[in-house]
Amino acid sequence: MIRRLVLPLVLFIIIVLEGVALELLPLQLLSGDYFIVPHWLFIFLVFVAVFFDHNDTYYSVLYALIFGLLFDIVYTGVLGVYMFSYALVIYIVHGIKKMLQGNFYVLLLLATFGIVLIEFTIYGIFSVVGMVDISIESFMLNRLAPTILLNLVFLIVIYPFSSKRLEKWKTEIPLGERMR
Repeated sequence: MIRRLVLPLVLFIIIVLEGVALELLPLQLLSGDYFIVPHWLFIFLVFVAVFFDHNDTYYSVLYALIFGLLFDIVYTGVLGVYMFSYALVIYIVHGIKKMLQGNFYVLLLLATFGIVLIEFTIYGIFSVVGMVDISIESFMLNRLAPTILLNLVFLIVIYPFSSKRLEKWKTEIPLGERMR
């Protein structure tokens, strides 16, 4: 029972830390024209998709829906944007992962691909509803590139603590209790 609560608790802690992430960064990184968006929750969901989910389980997609909605409620004024984009991109990542082995390089590749998809999805949705008014060139240079870089640093930092633990938890779930 306790094992079932650990992963959602870790995701909840990450979503809280993501809210204060920019205050933890040096001011030199935040000044200027660059805009950095931490997607730590999404990065950890990629970890879950790669190292925790079996090919026939979708815990990462379920957690993306739940915690994406929570992210929308707490941090944005538009419900459903992060819930939809996180769940869709994690589902795509989960599908691609089925064809690849779960290792650091695959994780790095899938996280980079996922962040690019997330950022373009969010940019597209917010552009349609009129909440974003920057050019695509400015978006790619001033937001997308620094965001990818910051989130990959986060991935590298948490990799030693997360990958083996998630693989261990994956083996501890009995076959009959798997959510499909």
